[in-house]
Amino acid sequence: MIPGDYCLEIERYLCRKNDGHLVRIVGPSFERVTDWADRGIPLKVAFAGIDRYFERYYAKGPRRRPVRIDFCDADVLDVFDEWRRAVGILVQRPDDAARIEGAGSAAQVDADEAPSSRRRGTSLSLPAHITRVMVKLTAARVGAMLPGALESAIDEAIRELDRAQPALRGFRGDARARFLDRLAAIDAALVAAAERSLAPDQSAALQARAAEELRPFRGRMPDAAFDRAVASAARRLVRESFGLPTVTFET
Repeated sequence: MIPGDYCLEIERYLCRKNDGHLVRIVGPSFERVTDWADRGIPLKVAFAGIDRYFERYYAKGPRRRPVRIDFCDADVLDVFDEWRRAVGILVQRPDDAARIEGAGSAAQVDADEAPSSRRRGTSLSLPAHITRVMVKLTAARVGAMLPGALESAIDEAIRELDRAQPALRGFRGDARARFLDRLAAIDAALVAAAERSLAPDQSAALQARAAEELRPFRGRMPDAAFDRAVASAARRLVRESFGLPTVTFET
């Protein structure tokens, strides 16, 4: 996708998030979004970063003004970092601090609107993470008609996490490490159940989408690494198709 088309898609998405209020992406904002395209940030990843900013913005009460795309920049980069780590793309990129510092008034947001965990230096605690995972698993369980095997896997995960909740704040050392390993195993079991529920044509379509997302990185990666990245990206698409949260907890 050429940068102009990429910016147009971002502008349309931002307009929808702003309840139809059009905020043009021009000047420094256009350069910022063009940089996202140059980095190879897939549109769906950029949309997820925008969503993350809006979630925090809505949580603060009634909206005060339409959101400019510049406010979403750090969240988009955070989501992109998470996506790259998940699919195994280790690409060096310049530090964003200088670009944010020099972005002018567009980046001068209020302290309560400062985007991204990178700037806030905060992250979810383990109990909060488990609560969030259980809410999302419950939503996935009741929000759609799921194959029986996947329903069973979700129900089992919810029961296990529910039993563990009272002890979470007391987990230390080896006990915490064992529980984190268990979360990774639960996560893998959920995704595996989701993958098994797909028809062959659905699985092939997700593989094709994953390869297309990673196309900008194809020339920088050996064949084996690219194939592994496509497989990881396809698993993420499977997860998203069924609304499954990431159960694994990163410290």
